[in-house]
Amino acid sequence: MRIPNSSSMKLYVLSGQPSKPCYVLRFNHTTVMLDCGLDVSTLLHYLPVPLVHSEKFSKLPGWCPREVPASVKLDTELKECAGKVFLDGEPEFAIPEFDLVDMSEIDAILISNYHCMLALPYLTEYTNFRGIIYATDPTLYIGRQYMDEMVEYLSRSSKSVKATKWKQPNIISCLPYPLRDAVLPTMWRQCYNKHDIQACLSKVQTVGFNEHKDVFGALDVMAISSGFCLGSSNWVICSQYDKISYLSGSSTLTTHPRPMEQSALKNSDVLIMCCLTQTPTANPDTMIGEFCVNTALTLKNGGNVLVPCYSSGVVYDLLECLSGHLESMGLGGVPLYFVSPVADKSLAYSNIYAEWLSQDKQSKIYLPESPFPHAELIKTGRLQHFSSLHDGFSNEMRTPCVVFCGHPSLRFGDAVHLVELWGKSSANTVVFTEPDFPYLEALAPFQPLAMKVSYCPIDTSLSFAQANKLIKELKPLHLVLPKAYLSPPLMLHNRTDLVIDTDYAPLSFKRRDMVSIPVKRRYEKLDLHPELAATLLPTEVRPGIAVATVTGYLHARDNKYLLKAVEDTKDPNKLKNPTHLWGNLDVQEFVKKLKERGVTDIKVEDSPGGHIVLLQNDDTLIQIENGSTHVICQGNEQLRKHIRDILLTCLQKF
Repeated sequence: MRIPNSSSMKLYVLSGQPSKPCYVLRFNHTTVMLDCGLDVSTLLHYLPVPLVHSEKFSKLPGWCPREVPASVKLDTELKECAGKVFLDGEPEFAIPEFDLVDMSEIDAILISNYHCMLALPYLTEYTNFRGIIYATDPTLYIGRQYMDEMVEYLSRSSKSVKATKWKQPNIISCLPYPLRDAVLPTMWRQCYNKHDIQACLSKVQTVGFNEHKDVFGALDVMAISSGFCLGSSNWVICSQYDKISYLSGSSTLTTHPRPMEQSALKNSDVLIMCCLTQTPTANPDTMIGEFCVNTALTLKNGGNVLVPCYSSGVVYDLLECLSGHLESMGLGGVPLYFVSPVADKSLAYSNIYAEWLSQDKQSKIYLPESPFPHAELIKTGRLQHFSSLHDGFSNEMRTPCVVFCGHPSLRFGDAVHLVELWGKSSANTVVFTEPDFPYLEALAPFQPLAMKVSYCPIDTSLSFAQANKLIKELKPLHLVLPKAYLSPPLMLHNRTDLVIDTDYAPLSFKRRDMVSIPVKRRYEKLDLHPELAATLLPTEVRPGIAVATVTGYLHARDNKYLLKAVEDTKDPNKLKNPTHLWGNLDVQEFVKKLKERGVTDIKVEDSPGGHIVLLQNDDTLIQIENGSTHVICQGNEQLRKHIRDILLTCLQKF
């Protein structure tokens, strides 16, 4: 049985970066947040934070715009380095715009992968969020590693001064590019601490692939493999009559995670798509090949190779491909070093999550073998890992060598020290593989550099061609995606193939948008109590069709509806000689009867799909739509019943 339900679907965009999404979906009386990504690109505006005292960065001259009075003393916050202006202070991050939505209304957060959860502590510990968070087990564990690593890197630095004066609007307009174009710098926040991480992640509930979770009876959510990284998932969100698919970081390439599952995403009413490749012109297989060739060439010439990278993800594939390539080139004796505060955990736990790996990796476990070659490399001593450069690395290091360490922004972490140490020799090479940061901007504070630079961005996310093919196969009724995906990149404006191209116009969005998705629920499922169903006497009106009137009490709990017989309720006001209401409400007649009953100062406004009646003296709002009426009267139950009685007299009965 179905009852009317006029709820519509809305999507709020809290993040401006498609690769670091944070959206809020409101539908079916439920509010769900999709991912909680952290914009780390703000790091490039800051000077590097070295592990040890740096002569170069400590003696940089201050910089101040001519238009700003000297009394403001911006030269303590702004420093000129290599012809550019940087911020000198503790690095800050651009968090999602949580103020766009009341966080206490969020019922659940669905996390897709560990790249898209780094802003969670800002939400759970510094807002009034009280909902539940769902993520897979590898996402939770590796996400914790990412957070711990970032906090550890920043805690090692001596920078404790915040740069805040430059954020004033009258000063920002005087700053040079790119600081002048910084997005909402007043919303940037310093990094959270370890206590915040612990408190935040204790609120996360882990889920498995294809496991159904109920959100207050209104929605059913299910995580399915996205093929992007260990434990990464897309989400299928279903109500009784609608299906919404959220496609975040996904990959159809054959790497170490479980392959992407596509069948569950087919024939959705709405497909929300984000996190396509950040390097649309770079093929991942080609980039890995170039990485191996450039690394081997440097090693043959006696130089060292630095790879600024994250502590998980693509680094596993790099270790596997590079070790095999060096072996084939006769460089099998070259040592590989992995330096990170979480290096030991990352390497160890990647071998444990067997059920989250590809079939090829899983099969090795039953031989028994380690799914990743780095386990064997560690046993033979060819790969060594350290928590920092000062944790025995200097004693064990042999050159030439390859060092994998963070942070890929080159603004903090062990990589900062190695760039300063090796940057003076043209024999050495720094290889950038992470797509999150433009390599020229990452290197800008270290210029001039003698060491060679190789840019091999490896992004296994869906390309535009793969995404267009996938959309045709999935056949969603409505497609919702970032506006940036509908036009070519700025530097490649002639590449019309680097866009999402569909047979119909998708709904697009940008930061701070509220997208109304044309999916409106007209009905809700209702169950009949068995005792009530037994009393019904259907009358056949024509062959195959019988009707019966039903009178009962509607019991609603956790967005599930049950119609009970009137006799079974304990309500003393049982229905006697019940009447049935039908037809639409005449607003003018309703206002007239309100005035006859002594209600004054009435204001009527048109609204999408109906009217809004304001009772200004009583601080009450009555929202009238086709098939539903909502009375919002600030808890005044007596007034609500009075309005209800008046409203009932305006409807036709039988």
